[in-house]
Formats: sequence, structure tokens, C-alpha cells
Amino acid sequence: MQEEEVEAETPEEQLAKQHRKEKKDLQAQIQKMKNAVPKNDKKKKKQLSEEIAKLEVDISKKHEEEFRQLKATAGTEEEEEEVLNGVETLVMEDGEQEEVKQPRVTKAQRRRDKKAAQEKERECRIAEAAVQNLQGVRHQEGLVLAQKLAQLRLRIKEISSDGHCMYRAIEDQLARRSKPALTMSVKELRSHTAEHMRSHADDFLPFLTNPNTGDTYASEEFEKYCRDVEHTAAWGGQLELRALTHVLHLPIEVIQADASTIKIGEEFDNEPVTLVYMHHAYGLGEHYNSVEKLKDPSKTEDS
Repeated sequence: MQEEEVEAETPEEQLAKQHRKEKKDLQAQIQKMKNAVPKNDKKKKKQLSEEIAKLEVDISKKHEEEFRQLKATAGTEEEEEEVLNGVETLVMEDGEQEEVKQPRVTKAQRRRDKKAAQEKERECRIAEAAVQNLQGVRHQEGLVLAQKLAQLRLRIKEISSDGHCMYRAIEDQLARRSKPALTMSVKELRSHTAEHMRSHADDFLPFLTNPNTGDTYASEEFEKYCRDVEHTAAWGGQLELRALTHVLHLPIEVIQADASTIKIGEEFDNEPVTLVYMHHAYGLGEHYNSVEKLKDPSKTEDS
């Protein structure tokens, strides 16, 4: 059986692969830097965090410039040929034209060709999105958050964007604690949130208004709101966070790139649940992530 010819990578794919390798090499370099820092030297740990943040910013800027240069030179070496109705026109040495019929393509081959074309288009979209992200507000927001979190010895723990992100981030935070009794699933968190809001309606109703009339929610509107909190992928916000502080008896802090950290439930004297709020994370905009502690620079992977 004849092997299928492997399609050559596009310049965008080659550059994206190069960038992935450079990022991997940078992480290896960062790990070596961490291993070189004495365990109890807090000053050097702080300096290292700042240096790492600068290295990550520098490589992002380098990749942005390389993508921009590639985009500026794209399209200058296109191959010219004319194919009409399955017939390719070739120009002979004496100037005459000869039509060469293309071999019949099977359905299976057409499916493979379509799949390959879709995959190549997807890779191009990823490369273009990488350029836009490097230049756009999402990338800048991520850099600011990385620097803020590095000072707290934290980093972002990515949470899927499916409407449950706030609850999934809290679920992740609870699972990281030393008290398993606090662990709750997304379903349980939503159920307890809705129940608390129902039983303390006076604390939440003043903040809920009908978008068409501007009037405070009627009782049936408020009940529908609570049902959505409990049974759908309705996005969560500060009202739900306020309810959750009472459900969990824990304070919640929300770190943002362009504003001060929001602190809710400070009346509860316990270690806070820490979330990251991103305005520009995905196409739909707002998104919550969890956080995790940075590894101790003095500890190697083998220790």
C-alpha cells in the first residue's frame, strides 16, 4: 500500500513549533534558576520571582515581533497554477498548452483531503489568534496577573470555561485544603448557594432588577433566578460569592489585573478562598480561574 505524502508545514506552523520549544527551554532554565536559590533566602526568592516574570514578558514580546514579521512577509512566494474543472493546463517549452486530466479522486481520498484542509485551516487560525493574543488586552491582562500572583508565590490554575467556572474554581480551592470536610462538588455549591439566597432574600433582592423595567425582582422572578443558580450553567458573580462565604464560613478574595483585590466575607476569620477574575480570558469575556502555590525554588523535582 502506497504511503500518503506528508504535507509540508506552513511557515506559521514552523514558527509556532519553534515558539513552543523556546517556551519549554525557558521553563527548564527557570527551574535551574529556582534550584540555585537557597531554601531560606527570602530576598533572593523575591528577586527570582521578579526576574522570572521579566523573562516571560521578554519572550512574549520576542514571539509577538516574530509573528508580526512573518505576517508582513506572508504571501510573497505563492505558487501559480491554473486548474479548471479537473483539468490542469500546462505550458510546454514551445509555448503550446497541453491539458492533462487529473486522476479520479475517490470518496475516501476526498474525505482525507477535506480533513487535512480543515486541520491546516485550524493551525492557521491558531497562529493568527496567537498574534492577536500577544498584541491584545487578553495577553496584557495575563502578564499583569502573572506578576501580581508571583509576588504572592502563586500562579493561575486554569479552569474550563463552561458557565460553571466560578464554582469549579471554588471546588478546586476547597480540594486543596487540609480539611476534606470542606470539599464540595459544583452541584453541591450551586444548590447551597441557591438555598442560602432563598432563605435570605432580603439580603439579595435589592441588588436584582428587571433589565426591561428597572424594578426590583418580584418573588417569582427571584425564584426563577435561584432555580437558574441551582440547576443551570448560569454565570456566577458577587451576589453568589457573598452567599458562598456564608455557606462555607470562609472569606473569598478575587484578584484582578486592573483593580484592587475584592475581599468578601471578611467577618470569617479563616484562610481565604482565592480566585482570579479575568475580563478578557475568552471570546465571551469574563472568566474565573483558581490559583495554586508556586513550587519552592530550593526543591528539585527529584527531592
